[in-house]
Amino acid sequence: MQVVDFNSDMGEGFGPWTIGDGVDNELMGYISTANIATGFHAGDPGTMRRTVERAKALGVAVGAHPGFRDLVGFGRRHINAPAQELVDDMLYQLGALREIARAQGVRLQHIKPHGALYMHLARDEEAARLLVENLRVIEPELLLYCMPGSVICRIAQALGQPVVREFYADREYDLSGSIVFTRNVRGYDPKAVAERVLRACQQGVVRTVEGQDLAIVFDSICLHSDTPGALDLVEATRKALDAAGIVVRAPR
Repeated sequence: MQVVDFNSDMGEGFGPWTIGDGVDNELMGYISTANIATGFHAGDPGTMRRTVERAKALGVAVGAHPGFRDLVGFGRRHINAPAQELVDDMLYQLGALREIARAQGVRLQHIKPHGALYMHLARDEEAARLLVENLRVIEPELLLYCMPGSVICRIAQALGQPVVREFYADREYDLSGSIVFTRNVRGYDPKAVAERVLRACQQGVVRTVEGQDLAIVFDSICLHSDTPGALDLVEATRKALDAAGIVVRAPR
């Protein structure tokens, strides 16, 4: 039996504003894990609480989704800050969601940095190591969602922090195995995305922007809630996984 996690970013509004199609409530019915925005790139305390409540009601695992301090740029602009400052910001955001979740009787499963911060930690050894060292002290069992083969993935594995390696259903890859990062995400055909995910699960490969196949190993599928048409993409992908007998389940 093949088992895979299916995660998506949730709670990425701010006050009365929503991001993307505003379909978090419906979308959460198809996933196993929710990455909840923690206030710096999106999110606010009330949104965080409501998102945790919704996840709890549906049996969806939750984790912190900390980003750069960049509400205007939605955390997709790189901020050149010292490693200690970045880690302080991430721990601050982690603690905020952890306490909101604890008030609901929910334990955080994981931490997954957002956007440009995710990509920064994938290549910056100083910041990645400092984050993992802090996690080893405060949350040694917290799962760290990251890109396979990235700097932070290798450091976490070496230091003993458990990792969940991701495959991005709605992002392009190049032959280096890196995500082709973009601020302006285009729409995708739901059938094509579902087929891409199934191929990755069943054959362990993804077609790159260079037109060649890349071998990929992963534990979780990520599909972003702010991608245009996200609900259709997630629904089609989940139906394809179910039809193929692939069990969708949170890592723990």
